[in-house]
Amino acid sequence: MSDMPRPTARDFDPEVLRLFDQYVHGDIDRRGFLSGTARIAGGMAAATGLLAMLAPQFAAAQQVKPDDPRIATSPLDFDSPDGNGKARGYLARPARAEGKLPVVLVIHENRGLNPHIEDVARRLAVANFIAFAPDALFPLGGYPGDEDKARAEFAKLDQAKSKQDFLAAARFAKKLDGGNGRLGVVGFCWGGGMSHWLATQLSDLDAAAPFYGPAPAPEEAKQVKAELLVVLAETDERVNATWPPYEAALKAAKVKYAVYQPDGTQHGFHNDTTPRYDAAAAQEAWKRTLALFERTLR
Repeated sequence: MSDMPRPTARDFDPEVLRLFDQYVHGDIDRRGFLSGTARIAGGMAAATGLLAMLAPQFAAAQQVKPDDPRIATSPLDFDSPDGNGKARGYLARPARAEGKLPVVLVIHENRGLNPHIEDVARRLAVANFIAFAPDALFPLGGYPGDEDKARAEFAKLDQAKSKQDFLAAARFAKKLDGGNGRLGVVGFCWGGGMSHWLATQLSDLDAAAPFYGPAPAPEEAKQVKAELLVVLAETDERVNATWPPYEAALKAAKVKYAVYQPDGTQHGFHNDTTPRYDAAAAQEAWKRTLALFERTLR
């Protein structure tokens, strides 16, 4: 293994990061990213190298191994009659729990249930929560093992049915064996948007921590009963534009919420598999997320 330090967002031209954000969210394709980056980096070979540097490094970032003796993990199917019929998630729980534990739904980015999100679920299990991470791509065969293929498959999803799958997942998770009847949700990017949406749909959701997810329409804020921790990046024009009107609506509805928006961060800063990761900001965001769940779910 190389001893070279992993690159960070500061090692990239801001325009390259902007193009990468467009690429991972489907606004441009791989060729669009490479051609745009080539003009900045001085050629197609350099652009290809930058894309490789920006690609996720799942093994290098893994914090909790799947066979960690502190936890137990398994796939778990559930019914989603108003969605795709059948759905599947990844269950992670402490191996030796004492008493009933709170449950947290973990919602992935726009690539399905990849190794990073499974690792996030395991981190929650180590913190003495039951974590359940559904895979929106299950109806299409599940996470394909390749981020580009995963994005392509994700674009094929019926989003209305996916929403119903996650509603079903939340209701299923709330009743998991060993759970204490309290439910929180944390999600990232697409999953952050889904976390926001679930908070408008579930009157019995206790807490939600959407990470850089697009906010719902302001008129939906009055339906939120959960306490929110809204995590935003500093540089995230697409998502941040949705926040001010929704925040105003949350205030008007007297919803309890907090915002954490650390300086110098890019969209995706909690994801420690890519150079957009910001260690200090991610650790603080996670600390605040766990504190929210401890306070509202335990």
